[in-house]
This record gives sequence, C-alpha cells and structure tokens, in this order.
Amino acid sequence: MFTKILTYDVYNESRENFMQYIKKFNKIHIISGNPEVLNSGLNNEMLFKNFTQKNSVIIPDGIGTVIASKIVGNKVEEKIAGIEVMEEIIKLCEKEEKGIYLLGTKEETLNKCINNLKIKYPKLKILGSHNGFFDLDNCYEIISEINKLNPYALFVAMGAPRQEIFISKYMDSISATIFMGVGGSFDVMAGEVKRAPKWMISMGLEWLYRVGKEPWRIKRLSSIPKFLVKVIQNR
Repeated sequence: MFTKILTYDVYNESRENFMQYIKKFNKIHIISGNPEVLNSGLNNEMLFKNFTQKNSVIIPDGIGTVIASKIVGNKVEEKIAGIEVMEEIIKLCEKEEKGIYLLGTKEETLNKCINNLKIKYPKLKILGSHNGFFDLDNCYEIISEINKLNPYALFVAMGAPRQEIFISKYMDSISATIFMGVGGSFDVMAGEVKRAPKWMISMGLEWLYRVGKEPWRIKRLSSIPKFLVKVIQNR
C-alpha cells in the first residue's frame, strides 16, 4: 500500500483505492507529495512531523515522485493528482450532504471558484470561505469560523509550503475530517488556469504544459533533481 521514499511513506495504489482508504480516518491530512512539497518537509521540523504522522497520507502527485518510486524499486501504481482527489472528495460531499470550506487564493478568484462549483455541483454545501491573505500566526477568527461551520473537508490553496504549514499548525484545533493543501486548484476551478490536455497528463508532462503557460514556474522545477539525488543517495 505504501512505497518508502527517503523517510516518507507514499501511497502506491490506485486513486480509486485511495478514496476508500481515507474513509477510515476521523481526521486526515492529504499531502500532495510532489518533490517541492516533500523537500519542504525535509527542511522543516514541524512539517516533517506532520507528514510522517499516522493521520497524514502522502499521494504521488508529481512525475518526480513517480520516478523516485522506480528508483527505490517499488513503483507506485499511478500518479495521483491532488486536484483530482479534491474533485472526488467534492463529489462525495455532494452525494453524502457533507460540507466543505475553501481557504486561500485572492478574493476574486475564490468567488469565481465558488460560483463554478455551485453550477457544477448544485447540491454541494459550501459552508464558508476566506482568502489566503492573512497572518498565519494571528488567524484565530478564521479558525473559530471554520469550527462553528464544522466542515467535513477543508481545502487550503495558498501554495507550498504555506498551506502545509497552516494545516500542520492548526489541524488539531480545527473540527474537520479532511485537510488538504490544493495549490492552484482554486485557480483551475475558477476557470483562470487550464490543466494540460489529457494526453500530456497521462504521459506525465503536465509540468511541461504549466511551465509553458507560466514560465516563472521553471525555477521551482529545480526541486525535482534535488529530490531525486537525495533518493539515489539514500536508496
């Protein structure tokens, strides 16, 4: 069920099986385990502790993580994209009448995201939302609001590692079942950013598409070789 990559246990079965796996938890942090996020955990004690605790699970979201699983000789069954897991959780929440809370991105994008979700999932309970521009050390009003609304899933879109830091810091204080950092997923759902064509996604080339659309991302790609070097050295 898991592949050991460095000191991390990375989920190695199908997305379908993963959706069944997470149902057994009363509280769970789903970590989109691309090299950038996993590297941040190696360099931050609080993140590392959270990423490796029993109620956190890392999904292989990124071609670098898939390659790493091959290097260690226990290949993951498939790349599991965070945005696809988010969508599956949203479908589940609509079906079972469970609420969600959206935290992150700028206000305009957040509102577009909410409007599009309401159109696509008319029965979905979006209990509340807040933009991602706030002090991580002084956000108790936001936490209080989330606790009053008591969502099943809390999606945090503030980019790595800010979103993971927020979850790691406040997960125990927030009454939600699923916690998930979702990066730019709100932007995609708002219609402001498009995902790569399906053929590129299936070939593991979504990163190339995103760099082509947003050249500034190329600097972030350096996390992949750095991560893979560590994997090779520690296999």
